[in-house]
This record gives sequence, structure tokens and C-alpha cells, in this order.
Amino acid sequence: MRNFKELKIWQLGMDIAVECYKLCADFPQSEKYGLTSQMTRAAVSIPSNIAEGCSRSSQKEYLRFIDISLGSCYELETQAMLAKSLGFGNPGLLDQVVVHLESIQKMLFSFRARLNSSQ
Repeated sequence: MRNFKELKIWQLGMDIAVECYKLCADFPQSEKYGLTSQMTRAAVSIPSNIAEGCSRSSQKEYLRFIDISLGSCYELETQAMLAKSLGFGNPGLLDQVVVHLESIQKMLFSFRARLNSSQ
């Protein structure tokens, strides 16, 4: 049994999700069902898919969930860049989220490569 809570990528994903919720709390109310919703869903998807992948019995399925998590990272990075362009949220926290996203993307690529090599 894989323990997802011990994975650094899952832990960082959780940190990103918390940061994203804090960031989006300062967005305009008019974005509640727009960018705020999109960003928080993408942020939650990152650690959620890592965790779900851990429950899968095959490496192929596990890899699929890692890929979904990586896709959510890129989605959230794009949305963060849009938020920055629009002047939404705390700029320092927004920059921190982007730095953490870049870190987890590298970690997910490495993790995926390790999983691929063990097939």
C-alpha cells in the first residue's frame, strides 16, 4: 500500500491548495463563480489526483493520475498569470503560488520518470 501523505509532491500540493484559497479570498466577489472557482478546483485537483493515483493497482493507472495532477498545475499557473494581469489578489502570495507550482511541476516530471522506469 502506498502512503500518499508521505510523498513530498502531495505535501507541496496541499500547501499550494491552501495558498490558493487564501489568495482567492481577496479576489473580487464578481469572480466567485469565475476565476476563483476555476483556480481553487485546479489547486485541489493537484494533491487529490496524487492521492487517488496511489490507490490504483497498476503503474499505468498511477501514471495517468500523476499526468492529471501535472495538467492541473499548468492550468493553475495559467490562471495565476491571468489573475496577476488583472490585478487580482495579493501580489506576493500570487508570486509564491507560482514559485511553488514551478517546483511541483519539476517534482512531478521526475516522479513520473521514476514510475515509467520501474514499469
